[in-house]
Amino acid sequence: MAYTDALFQLGMDLTRSSTAQKEDHGQSALVAHSDREDCFVERDGVRCAGTHFIVDLYGAKRLDDLKHIKETLRRCVDAAGANLLHIHVHRFADNGGVSGVAVLAEGHLSIHSWPDKGSVALDAFMGRDAKPDLAIEVARQAFRPAKAVVKEHLRADTASQERALKAVPKKAPGREKARQAA
Repeated sequence: MAYTDALFQLGMDLTRSSTAQKEDHGQSALVAHSDREDCFVERDGVRCAGTHFIVDLYGAKRLDDLKHIKETLRRCVDAAGANLLHIHVHRFADNGGVSGVAVLAEGHLSIHSWPDKGSVALDAFMGRDAKPDLAIEVARQAFRPAKAVVKEHLRADTASQERALKAVPKKAPGREKARQAA
């Protein structure tokens, strides 16, 4: 495939229109409320923007079936009780894998499949009253994996719960002084 064709498929070739470019022209984001405070919820005693699940499925089935994956994303959104704003799926020619995203009023749901490896990476972030754990169960049923690994992370609102990481110097100052004294 030519370089310009690859850019076109990604929506990055500015000399031609692509579906990715057409989807966003002239559209503004929908605004539910100017006060975002109503978006935050309490989960497990933490006031947060929502729950973020990172899911890896191994030994999964139907990973190259574009229609099945798109329909599964829709069923996941419905099961979670989320509001779908936009859905897009794309098949890759090299391994038949599929990447897709469902943009939600409450967050997002994304999927990447590797049929040759039998694996799926699913990412579900949802706030408000949505229940992303129910979306994960729908994905398990749709792809019938031999193994599933699920990690959960609360996207917290409070800065006090965050920890700033400081850069570690290449040489610790104490060690350098000890070497110079020796």
